[in-house]
Amino acid sequence: MRALMVFFCCAKRDIILTGPCPHKRIPPMPLQNPPGPANLDAPPLVLRPWQDGDAPALHEAVRESLASVGRWLAWCRADYDLDAAIQRITFCRQGWQAGEQYAFAIFDTAERLVGGAGLNQLDERNLRANLGYWIRSSATGRGYAASAARAVATFGFEKLALRRIEIVAAEGNLPSQRCAERIGARREGIARQRVLVHGQSEDAVVYGLIPADLDQPAAAQNAATSS
Repeated sequence: MRALMVFFCCAKRDIILTGPCPHKRIPPMPLQNPPGPANLDAPPLVLRPWQDGDAPALHEAVRESLASVGRWLAWCRADYDLDAAIQRITFCRQGWQAGEQYAFAIFDTAERLVGGAGLNQLDERNLRANLGYWIRSSATGRGYAASAARAVATFGFEKLALRRIEIVAAEGNLPSQRCAERIGARREGIARQRVLVHGQSEDAVVYGLIPADLDQPAAAQNAATSS
C-alpha cells in the first residue's frame, strides 16, 4: 500500500503532503500572539500537537512508509532513526511556541498514530500559510488525509485568522492533489520547478483555499475550477 503525504516543513492511493524543502528553511513571519496547544476533532480522528512521547510511534510510522511517503518527502528516508524522530518533534514543538508553525499528530480511534498535518510558512503580513499532511502506509484509503487537512485548515482560519491557505503538490503527486480538491481547495496553476524532490526540481500544482471554500462541496469546487 502507498502512503498519503504532501510536502510540508513537513486511499489505497497515497496522498503526499506539501511544504518547504527540508534542506532550505524559509524564514517565516510568525504570528505575534500564537495560540496555545489545541486538540482538533475530525471523527474518527483526533489531532493534537506533537509530544515528546510520540517519538517511538513516529519512528515506526516513518519506517513503515519509506516506499510511499519517502517517494515525495526527503525527510522520510532509510536512515530515519529514533533520534531523528525526537529531533523532528522538538522542532515542531519549538515552532509552535515561536508561532512559526503548527504541527499536529493524527490518531485514530485506537489511539494509533496514523500521520501528521500542519501549517507552516506563516506570513502574518498577508495572513497566509502552507498546509501539509502525510498518512502512514497502513492507514491509507480511509479518507484520513482529507479529514485531517480540513480540521487543520479550519484551525488556521478560526484560530490564526488566516485569509488564505496554500497546498503545493508535485505535478506527479496526484493523490495529494485529490486530497486538496476534496477539502475545497481550488487548483490555481502550475508553478515551474516549485519543489525539490530528492535533489531534482519538479513542477508543482498550486492550490488556494479560503474560508468560504470549506463550505462548498467538492463537486461544486471541481466545477468552479474547470469552468
